[in-house]
Amino acid sequence: MVWKKYKLSEIGTVVGGATPSTTVERFYGGDIPWLTPKDLSNFQDRYIEKGERNITQEGLDSCSAQLLPANTVLFSSRAPIGYVAIAKNPIATNQGFKSIIPNERVDSLFLYYILRYNKERIEAMGSGTTFKEVSGAVMKNVEISLPSLEEQRRIAGILGAIDDKIENNRRINANLEHQAQALYKQWFVDFEFPNEEGKPYKSSGGKMVDSDLGPIPDGWSVGDIYKYVNVVYGAPYKSALFNERKDGNPLIRIRDLKTFSPQYYTQEILPNTEFITAGDIVAGMDAEFVPCLWMGEKGVLNQRCCKFAGKQDSISNYYVMFLVKPELEFVQSYKTGTTVSHLGKADIDKFVVVQPPLTVIEKFSKIANALLNNKIKLAKENITLATLRDTLLPKLMNGEIKTE
Repeated sequence: MVWKKYKLSEIGTVVGGATPSTTVERFYGGDIPWLTPKDLSNFQDRYIEKGERNITQEGLDSCSAQLLPANTVLFSSRAPIGYVAIAKNPIATNQGFKSIIPNERVDSLFLYYILRYNKERIEAMGSGTTFKEVSGAVMKNVEISLPSLEEQRRIAGILGAIDDKIENNRRINANLEHQAQALYKQWFVDFEFPNEEGKPYKSSGGKMVDSDLGPIPDGWSVGDIYKYVNVVYGAPYKSALFNERKDGNPLIRIRDLKTFSPQYYTQEILPNTEFITAGDIVAGMDAEFVPCLWMGEKGVLNQRCCKFAGKQDSISNYYVMFLVKPELEFVQSYKTGTTVSHLGKADIDKFVVVQPPLTVIEKFSKIANALLNNKIKLAKENITLATLRDTLLPKLMNGEIKTE
């Protein structure tokens, strides 16, 4: 199979983006999806429909942004370089993209994968003093090798089938968490947990008593989180000992909580180290305080992360996560200012929560753990699938593996 070299400008139209004036309110809030690189920072799927903000037709007309057709391959060209996604529908971008509208020479899904494969090479072409950027001229002259259109589709089909499964597993896991959260709200916020007769407590006339947090069921109390939850804080591992060779223990930092893929590893084991495993509840302590259900490999926490865990094995991590989430959000709401906000032990000590009887928590936990175990299973499967995809990607893109 002969692969032929093409410049990106020969296999599609390279298009930049722009930002309508942010001081003109009527330019925003319309029905045209508008993306910035930030919208792709936590985006894990291939096809994207929209970002955080939409713009109006007047906003689009006011600047040099274009409405890109579906199947345009979006490539972030600065801050940072190398996020890749495919437009699921017509979409516009800001100036942080150099997108490619593919022509008849290239399959859009294949182009997505080959740009991912060439990400580091393209990133190295960037220039700039404040931050690196790939210009339109540079992007147009990037050379890639293409096989026949039929071979492109076969390769994209192999990789796409793996990503189809990964994305479907993510959707299932999102639904499992939604089910657990809905059940938590029903039991511990709306107080519709089953009484001894199996009937909903509140709606069947269960007695409510006043507390500092409002009416709660008779026999419940209000207090700190430490009645049922332990907090474990990360440790200051020496950066001089970090490595990227997967040598030692994965070092879990705040930025790793969204990807489940630690960049650094350390052989250092500090006194009283507690390992983090799949299913544990971890939160960052800088900027964003969001409890995360860790789904990565076993590792250690750095000093700007902490772990929340039930004091008994019978307490589901889902219960712990939904319990601390509103408290973390409350701290986030008042930790504002010009500098990065920080979460400390003193903040966590002030958490005030409803304290149900342990028997109620345990009944909830039996149901929630079944959902959690399914989620962990699918998350581990996704790690295996992603490893397979990332192993196949270079081999397929350099012709080492034949599809026929």
